[in-house]
Amino acid sequence: MSDNKSIAGIVELDQRHVWHPFVQEQTAPPPLPVARAAGASLFLEDGREILDLASSWWVNVHGHCHPAIAQALGDQARTLEHVIFAGFTHAPAARLAEQLVNFLPAPLSRVFYSDNGSTAVEAALKMAFQSWRNQGERRRTLFLAFEGAYHGDTFGAMSVGRSSNFYAPFEDVLLKVRFTPFAETWLNADGDVDAGVETREAAALAELDAILERDGKRVAGFIAEPLVQGASGMRMCRPEFLRSVCERVAAQGIPVILDEVMTGFGRTGTLFAMEQAGVTPDLVCLSKGLTGGFLPLAATVASTKVYESFLGSDFGTAFAHGHSYTANPLGCAAALASLSLFTTEGTLERIGAIREANLRWLKAAARLPGICRPRALGSIVAVNLGLEADYHSSLGPKLKARFLELGLLVRPLGNVVYLMPPACITPEDLARAHQTVLQVLRESAPLYAPR
Repeated sequence: MSDNKSIAGIVELDQRHVWHPFVQEQTAPPPLPVARAAGASLFLEDGREILDLASSWWVNVHGHCHPAIAQALGDQARTLEHVIFAGFTHAPAARLAEQLVNFLPAPLSRVFYSDNGSTAVEAALKMAFQSWRNQGERRRTLFLAFEGAYHGDTFGAMSVGRSSNFYAPFEDVLLKVRFTPFAETWLNADGDVDAGVETREAAALAELDAILERDGKRVAGFIAEPLVQGASGMRMCRPEFLRSVCERVAAQGIPVILDEVMTGFGRTGTLFAMEQAGVTPDLVCLSKGLTGGFLPLAATVASTKVYESFLGSDFGTAFAHGHSYTANPLGCAAALASLSLFTTEGTLERIGAIREANLRWLKAAARLPGICRPRALGSIVAVNLGLEADYHSSLGPKLKARFLELGLLVRPLGNVVYLMPPACITPEDLARAHQTVLQVLRESAPLYAPR
């Protein structure tokens, strides 16, 4: 434990020099200094333990400071820390690419490395667009995405996520995108899928058909978060709906891009969410859990057809895109170690147990006044405080602060409270988290429950 003076010094240095993400710096409370982490817990400089129920922005899969991944990183750091990836390769990158391709359905066969989810998406959008240009097709200048989508914060990613209402200052300089409805679903009081979902799906598919009829020949690619829209409030859809959408899009010859940045690596109960929908995309974007939460790394995996559209006798058709730390050996080594843990530690089985506990908790939560649209998938569980999700609700900061007082890192998305713990969380810690969240929902009911 550090003394109070040193803690204050860390915070003072931070507030003097650091610009934090996704906060209003003028009004945000001082950041909490973290000294170390282990398993599902963070330990602050003042000795407090915080249970990490957001997996540190959805990246941590197996637990903090997992010894197997730490060992792999240490071994790799003593051998090769980094090398330019243009004209060179190394064993961790080649072996990781082989494993990813083996885990993904054919014809996904080519792995392009980058450094985070936004850049994985950016690469996929550029690949889809340029593949048409390389084939002499210049009409394809639109993209298609779901309403409410979030795909990252670079310009292309912002464009296909503008309907999330995060990007108003940049509206004039974003790509042209058509947005199609996302038919979300949730559980009813009996724990079954709500009765109105088929009607919502039929209406959404009809609107999609109209968009494709009008603009299908101008669309360069379709992008979707499979099964769960994360940042817009953990909105979920049925696998059947996603499959129907992708089939319609593919029938028009439009490349399908699945953004598995958040949903990949077990979050939805299968290694990739696409497995549950039976969908094989032309491009898939991976990041967050790829390294088990240790290092920034991302991959855009392309089909053989997409890859071959860039082959030619000169540089004109090449994919002129890259990053300084592309295929960083340390990140690749961490990813290989993380993937091996899915087998040695039964990670998907652990996530299945978390889901069962979450479903039991939902039955209690759904009985509280004002709690709406309970839903769960894999290790994710979420409820709305009020009917519609509202990312900008003032409830979010208030609830986050209260959860921290009680030793939980729960980062509500406005009025949406969700849990997404790492797979290593113990049944006892998960039960404590469930009980504490219920306590906060009860005491906060006057802020959101109907009167």
